[in-house]
Amino acid sequence: MRLLFIRLSSIGDIVFTTPAIRCAKLQIPNAEIHFLTKASMKDVTVANPYIDQFHYFDNNLSFLIDQLKGIHFDYIIDLHKNFRTFKIKKALGVPALTYEKLSIQKFLLTKLHFNFMPHRHIADRCLDTLKSLGVVNDGKGLDHFIPVSLALSAKDIPTAHQAGYVAFVIGASYATKKLPLEQLRQLCQLIEYPIVLIGGKEDAAIGAQVASANPTKIYNACGKFNLHESALLVKQSKTVVSHDTGFLYIACAYHKKTVAIWGATSPALQVERYYPEDLVLQDMYMNAIVPHLSCQPCSNYGTQKCPQGHFSCMRQQNLNEIASKVNSYYISPT
Repeated sequence: MRLLFIRLSSIGDIVFTTPAIRCAKLQIPNAEIHFLTKASMKDVTVANPYIDQFHYFDNNLSFLIDQLKGIHFDYIIDLHKNFRTFKIKKALGVPALTYEKLSIQKFLLTKLHFNFMPHRHIADRCLDTLKSLGVVNDGKGLDHFIPVSLALSAKDIPTAHQAGYVAFVIGASYATKKLPLEQLRQLCQLIEYPIVLIGGKEDAAIGAQVASANPTKIYNACGKFNLHESALLVKQSKTVVSHDTGFLYIACAYHKKTVAIWGATSPALQVERYYPEDLVLQDMYMNAIVPHLSCQPCSNYGTQKCPQGHFSCMRQQNLNEIASKVNSYYISPT
C-alpha cells in the first residue's frame, strides 16, 4: 500500500506526525511511505528511516501536482489540512484521510477564552487519522533522526561545556513566545550549570547579549549550527529549557527532561510535550505558565506584539522556580 503523508510545516508539527508515520510503516503490510513537506523543512525528516520517498513543495504547486500524478497512491494522509492540501487531494483524486484540525475550538480558546478543546494531543489526532487502516498507537512517542555521519568535534563546544550543559532554546517564531532579553539574562544567571544557547541566525544578536553576562558559563551557539547540528546539541545535553518551538519537541524525541516557557501560546492547545508511554509517569517536564491570566493563550502561533500591551505572560514568569527545576533536571537526567 502506497501512502502519501502531507505536512508542509513547521518543525514541531512535522515532529508530531512521526508516530503516525512510524506506526503506519510498521503495522500496514508492505506499506510504502511517501512524505510531502516544504523544501525549507527538508532537514526535519530527511534521515527518517520509516519514510521511503520524499517530495518537496517549493512554491510551485502545479509542478508538484504534475509530479505526484505520475505516482499511484492508495491513500493521501493529509496531516496539514489547508487550501494547498485540498488542491492536491482534489487533483490526485485518490482516497484521502484528513486529520481533525479543530480550528473553531482554537479560535474560541484564543479569542474568547472558552475551552472546548478535546483532551487529545495533536500527535494522537494524527494517529486517529489512520484508524480506518488499522493503525494504532505503539506508545513509543516522537521520532527525530540525525544523519549517522554527523558528529560534533571537540572544537565545536567550549571546554567548559564538554562535561555537560543545559541546552537553552531561546529562539521562537514570534516575539510573544520569547522571554525579553533582561529575563533571559536573569534566568541564565540563576541556572547553576554551563549553558548552550540554541537558535537561528536571527537569534544570534540576542544570544550574544545574553552570553556577554558570563561568557565562560554561557556559550552562544545561535546561528552557528544547522538544524541537524542543533538537534545534536539538544540530544547531547543534560536537560533542555525552551520556549514553545520545534526544538522543544525534538527534545522529547530524545527523551530529554524539559522546562517549557509559555507565553502567547499554551499546552491547552493540545501541543503538550509528548513522551513514550513508559516515561509519562516520571518527572519529565515542567510547564512554566503565569497563573490566572485571563488573556492567555491569545494566539495559536504567537504574535509580534502583546495584544494587551502588558506582556504579563512572559514578564511575570517565576524565574527562580524555572531555574530550580532546570538545576534539578541537570543532576538527574533521563
